[in-house]
Amino acid sequence: VEKNVNRKSCSFIYWGDTVNERNEKIETLLKNVHAGLSDPLTDPVKRSLLRGDYLYFHYGCDGQDDRGWGCGYRTIQTMASWIYFNSSLVTKQETVAPSLPQIQKALVTMGDKPGSFLGSKEWIGTFEASLVLDFFYDVPCKVVHVRGGGAELEQVAVEELHQHFEKHCSPVMMGGDRDNSSKGILGVCTGDRGSYLLVVDPHYYGRQLEETELQRRGWVSWKRVSSLDQSSFYNLCLPQTAAERK
Repeated sequence: VEKNVNRKSCSFIYWGDTVNERNEKIETLLKNVHAGLSDPLTDPVKRSLLRGDYLYFHYGCDGQDDRGWGCGYRTIQTMASWIYFNSSLVTKQETVAPSLPQIQKALVTMGDKPGSFLGSKEWIGTFEASLVLDFFYDVPCKVVHVRGGGAELEQVAVEELHQHFEKHCSPVMMGGDRDNSSKGILGVCTGDRGSYLLVVDPHYYGRQLEETELQRRGWVSWKRVSSLDQSSFYNLCLPQTAAERK
């Protein structure tokens, strides 16, 4: 994979033997799909964003139809792509992200999942994300549990995210119980009347869209923290990448 921070898209292949198994299928994914998106507040008290390049992984982007179950895997791949582009410890002969089958195989190898997990359509969440990023990239993750309710989300989650982006700069995975849709979090913006999260949604399925169209359709957008399910708990997977930055 050619490393070029000025390109708006990037071709990729998967780790190891999977390339041969997939007949050397190469895809082109958009890079930095939040670029150009307006801030949600004209005069924020505090604004913290990721820094560095990443690719937008979503349902079906590699030809595998994972609608209904693959959102956690796709968010992990987006996080992995950031590590690939921004970590001094990643060998550039390696590839941008592990495939869905390789993520499943890694979780079985680690003993987190039984052998029957291979080839299944079982969901995975923030805890599995922490295991996978450590397995493939030696990047430890901090997993934060946030109880439901506006106060916990506005205080605990928002403050954790501000601290994370200021120190570690990398994308975050967010998921919950009642709200069990995986989300990639790329930033947080706080004003006098609440906070917003910059969300990259892996649930898009279809032909590749330009980032402006993804933004117009809401696949990449700022969402008010108060719009989240107040009865759901949420977990955050925060890659501890401060020491990995170039």
